[in-house]
Amino acid sequence: MASLSGLHLRSRLRGRLLRPRLRGIRLLVCDVDGVLTDGGLHYDEEGRVVKRFDVRDGLAVRMLQRAGIAVALLSGGRSGAIEQRARHLGIAHCRTGVGDKQAGLAQLHGELGMTREATAFLGDDLNDLAVRPVTGLLVSPANGAWGLRRQADWVLRSRGGDGALRELTEALLASQGLLRELHHNGWREGNG
Repeated sequence: MASLSGLHLRSRLRGRLLRPRLRGIRLLVCDVDGVLTDGGLHYDEEGRVVKRFDVRDGLAVRMLQRAGIAVALLSGGRSGAIEQRARHLGIAHCRTGVGDKQAGLAQLHGELGMTREATAFLGDDLNDLAVRPVTGLLVSPANGAWGLRRQADWVLRSRGGDGALRELTEALLASQGLLRELHHNGWREGNG
């Protein structure tokens, strides 16, 4: 029981430390496979990759955009599904086939005039650790690779492809005082 209360205390302390950092986020960058999808690769009979995206994460993108927080995708993978999902959600900055994510994110900062401190990155695997020096907040889904979870600023309760982006979005919006209105009035636009 003592370890449980210790865990609860650490969680509350981490929450207090995260809130000020969340308030300053103006750019949220997401990896795709294992973050917006469950990481599985499904092939149709013609060899095309088919990916499953969570609709709650789609609404999360819309909520962020409405709040004035830029959303970008930065993926090492390359498939038409990623670009199609980005178009569907109105994500203007979708980079696929990125080998060096640190350089890719630094380039994105330059294009958007964003700073490291104003950037959060949601990734799930060891290749996402490369962005650590150029992001203010490194976040992992619950099922992220151990090496990433160990170094992340925050490990979410949700798994990749199962509402991880939505969980992060609600925390971001709550820290900026924007979630209460949504919870009270609901959402009246398309859900993505």
